[in-house]
Amino acid sequence: MKKLLASLATFTALTAAASAADLPRRAPPPVFTPVPVFTWTGFYAGFNAGYAFDASSNNTGSTFTVPGGFTVSGAPASATFRDSSQEGFSGGAQIGYNVQFTPGSGVVIGVEADAQYLDFGRSRNTAFVTGGALASGLYLTDPRGLSSLDFFGTVRGRLGYAFDRVLFYGTGGFAYGSGSSDRSFGGFAGNDSFRTGWTVGGGIEYALPTDSFLNFFRSSAVTLKVEGLYVNLDRNTRNQGAFVINAANNFPVFYNAVGRRDDEFAVVRAGLNYKFGSY
Repeated sequence: MKKLLASLATFTALTAAASAADLPRRAPPPVFTPVPVFTWTGFYAGFNAGYAFDASSNNTGSTFTVPGGFTVSGAPASATFRDSSQEGFSGGAQIGYNVQFTPGSGVVIGVEADAQYLDFGRSRNTAFVTGGALASGLYLTDPRGLSSLDFFGTVRGRLGYAFDRVLFYGTGGFAYGSGSSDRSFGGFAGNDSFRTGWTVGGGIEYALPTDSFLNFFRSSAVTLKVEGLYVNLDRNTRNQGAFVINAANNFPVFYNAVGRRDDEFAVVRAGLNYKFGSY
């Protein structure tokens, strides 16, 4: 009897072991890797190109009286400068830094500085003279107008709201500009080529995936933006009116003091930024 019971116990144990061996093995649980949430926080640098055009409400086409002392006949003449709208290519580079308070979607603040080339042409100094010709060795020029601007730059704050990889923002701050043609009257004490002012605008920016084919510098993100700016540069009381210039020494011998005109223009541009820092 004892031998029978021992045999049954041994058989039961072997059967249980065999059944356990047939059960499926438990695989380890998969490792969960969270997808990084995009943030606009970080330093960036890039370049831009666009189009600039006159945004002034003033009419630059003006008629001035040239005294008889500067005409061949000795009688006063009239010089009319054409009202030519200034517009042309604008391009340059920018750097900046953003801080996003909540990754994903949320408020973004930042600061940006840029420097831009301007191509407004040199057409404003064409005048139509009636009532007599200018005396030999003299020519006319009107120093007002945008064509004296060769470059400008801004230092701006930015405030926006991000919807993940899309950022809508407004911007505004300090602006400055200068032009080589202003310095053509270097002997005149009232000449001043450098001017300052302000700018305001806004735009939209989109962050491409990190592995974008545009990511040549292996940055944390590449962003594309479209932006519009209004720029107002104050000319103070300098460079007013029409000058009669002595061609021999490029020195003004007469000017007609008229109301000042600020340099006002708008820029619409597209830009590419490389973002470095927080992902």
